[in-house]
Amino acid sequence: MSNSLASGRRLALRIALLQFAVAVLAGVVFLAQGRREAIAAAAGAAIVALGTALSSARFFSSLGGAGFVLGRWVTGILLKWIVIVGGLIMIMFQFKLPPLAAVIGLVAAYAVYLLAFRFKG
Repeated sequence: MSNSLASGRRLALRIALLQFAVAVLAGVVFLAQGRREAIAAAAGAAIVALGTALSSARFFSSLGGAGFVLGRWVTGILLKWIVIVGGLIMIMFQFKLPPLAAVIGLVAAYAVYLLAFRFKG
């Protein structure tokens, strides 16, 4: 079972790094629209990557029984959504960045998340 745990950790790290790379790519692509749009797209993708990294860190923090694993998984998912929703609120209302660019960055980062499980390789 330790092999599957190590494999899960590697996959989670790979997904988070790919999502951060998509954040940079989204920022570069949206730079043609303007600086504010580029920042919004990069930030939208970066909050998904940060949420994924925090969720994975919480889930893979230690070994334990099934109840502990379930608890870490639930708290990791809650932490991820708090980061994503809170980040979107900050992007749109506190920093007043374009919401469409932020949502497109968020969707692009989630596309990496979904594709990574399809092509585990």
